[in-house]
Amino acid sequence: MTERCSYAARYINRGQVSASATAFAPANIALCKYWGKRNRTLNLPLTSSLSVSLGTHGTTTTIEFSEHDTLTLNEKQIGLESTNASARAFAERLWEYIDLFREPGECLAVRTSNTIPTAAGLASSASGFAACTKALNDLFGWQADDAALSRLARLGSGSACRSLWHGFARWNAGVREDGDDCYAEPFGSDWPDLRLAVCPVDTSQKPVSSRDAMNATVANSPLFRGWEACVTRDLCAIETSIINQDFERLGKTAERNALAMHATMLGCETPILYWLPATV
Repeated sequence: MTERCSYAARYINRGQVSASATAFAPANIALCKYWGKRNRTLNLPLTSSLSVSLGTHGTTTTIEFSEHDTLTLNEKQIGLESTNASARAFAERLWEYIDLFREPGECLAVRTSNTIPTAAGLASSASGFAACTKALNDLFGWQADDAALSRLARLGSGSACRSLWHGFARWNAGVREDGDDCYAEPFGSDWPDLRLAVCPVDTSQKPVSSRDAMNATVANSPLFRGWEACVTRDLCAIETSIINQDFERLGKTAERNALAMHATMLGCETPILYWLPATV
């Protein structure tokens, strides 16, 4: 049994199985970023992070038992043989994740749709794997609690562990090698006056995936150790800003944190830049 399989088995117990299940999960934007892993297999981060959800913008996923495995993304069926590299990669990741939980011989039809651009920097993988996890919970009758679902969603995409809730969520990095103390939970109280504006300057897919960019940054950017110290400072300031509903301090700190993350990427042996002319 692989490390991921044995980890997943600790948090699930199949109960009454349903014929189909549908779930929604919001996308989330990190105010204090997650960038760097201490364990790639279990997606354990080096630092804690904190995000805010995008409300009704995210992913809806329906999973049902079927005679054959099928995957439909935004009404387009995609398979492991797809000529579109990014679509094929998504299919591989999703089925690899679902295989952690289903019995041999079980076939599923998965239909997922995003109300945000896919792989364009708005955390579609986070909402996608969170919605998938919630749907699997209902389909297989796990009756798992939120902490367990957060741990499981993290196996699909790290940031997915923060997409189980609306509002603010804090992802605790934890220190245990087995990842048991690494999960997200809601943070703070409601902030009714807070509004988010999303201004896409390009909805095409990123030239380098977040996963590859993150791994490259940790491996060869000399600025990364400074990034870890930056996160410790910024996370504390952002938490205080949310508690006090101090919008000015929240905005300044979140912007500084984002700029610092992008700076670490520019420090790679082969610099990685997500910005476009319209970004600045």
